[in-house]
Amino acid sequence: MSEKLKKKGISLLFALLFFASLSAQFQPNWESLDKRETPQWWKDAKFGIFIHWGLYSVPAYAPVNEVDGIYEKYAEHYYNRLLTGNKFFQDFHTKQYGEDFKYGDFAAAFKAEYFNPDYWAELFKEAGAKYVVLTSKHHDGFCLWPSTQSPHWNSVVMGPHADLIGKLSTSVRNADLRFGLYYSLLEWAHPLYSQPTIEKWVDTHMIPQMKELVNNYKPEVIFSDGEWDYDSKALKSEEFLAWLYNDSPVKNTVVVNDRWGKETRSKHGGYYTTEYDLVHNQEGIGDKADHPWEESRGIGTSYGYNRFETTAHYLSSKQLIDILIDKVTNGGNFLLNIGPDATGMIPVIMQERLLDIGKWLKVNGESIYSSQPWRSQHKPKSNNLFFTQKDGSLYIILKKWQRTPIVLTNLKGAGKVELLGYKGTINSTLLNGRLTIPTPILTVDELPCEHAWVFKVSNFKE
Repeated sequence: MSEKLKKKGISLLFALLFFASLSAQFQPNWESLDKRETPQWWKDAKFGIFIHWGLYSVPAYAPVNEVDGIYEKYAEHYYNRLLTGNKFFQDFHTKQYGEDFKYGDFAAAFKAEYFNPDYWAELFKEAGAKYVVLTSKHHDGFCLWPSTQSPHWNSVVMGPHADLIGKLSTSVRNADLRFGLYYSLLEWAHPLYSQPTIEKWVDTHMIPQMKELVNNYKPEVIFSDGEWDYDSKALKSEEFLAWLYNDSPVKNTVVVNDRWGKETRSKHGGYYTTEYDLVHNQEGIGDKADHPWEESRGIGTSYGYNRFETTAHYLSSKQLIDILIDKVTNGGNFLLNIGPDATGMIPVIMQERLLDIGKWLKVNGESIYSSQPWRSQHKPKSNNLFFTQKDGSLYIILKKWQRTPIVLTNLKGAGKVELLGYKGTINSTLLNGRLTIPTPILTVDELPCEHAWVFKVSNFKE
């Protein structure tokens, strides 16, 4: 080859490398990855449904009154409690199933025979949710799809003999909701998940499995979990996320959380996570948080279905609506979990709670969806008043009805005031920057909703 051709070849190579670097917008390091803007659809959505469903839905057990810690009440941790010799779980397991019954034997009873994905999706839509996140694989490693990395330990080969992710993802999208997946980075009993073989685990199992999920089901949320044993370098999370953001089929719309290594929570990722108000960095999440974040919790004490919970352990519809208000008015999203049983039925009490939230959102949703918190220094100090703003309007949310007027000060302007869902007139007054909103005297039948009420102030200027 002549020297001239060599130079042309080298120039062409450099040009290709240059354009390749331009197309790879995000580099495999946190400094680059953290610059990616969290997609607006997720920040606007505010309310989603989490679903924990798997083999742990068969025993559906965790102690509820015998222990104090939150984590000890998680029914989805059943397998690990047996592996670590937890007395409550061992005693229950032996009494119910016998000493020779293995965790894997639950697969035969996880039949999902009454699973109706269309009904699930319609229920979530009626609840006012905008996205749904299903556990693709929890820490026990059992997959709800025919994973090539777990060819025998999945819902197509065992139990339901069905691709549960495929069925639900189709129904959720047909209901015009966004679909996402939870994925555990660890598996309690997998032989490769240990310090000597962690790199092999990552390279031959974990990352190929995550890519398979993304390519096959195109989730627009990835809720990663089980990151506490290794840092993100060992888990090669930065490499995976660079692929996800640059080359995956959901590169423009996917949203990821902050659980990618034992050092990453409330530091890295598309949004920060809290869990039963326990797992978070207090400085990173709260009234002054400027990074997207989300609270998740069950309606009761567990994520996975626990048949031993009673009404005493379940939050009321009012309490759940108040939590939604708390999170959104502080700038966060609320991911409310349900735990279906092993047959695929969603417990009636969970359905009732979701429908009650949906009824409230049908009246007051404009104060929630696509809103921003109002963090003014002039905001009234009150345990009953909560605020969002959107499109030039201020929304004042009352958790409890009050007879005394609502008063805002130091305003430059305020237009019409209305009570969402109420057709009557609100005779507010604005004088010297002081807005006074009298609450009308209404009968129970005249109240526009049951649990919390929203006043909208149009053309609001501070």
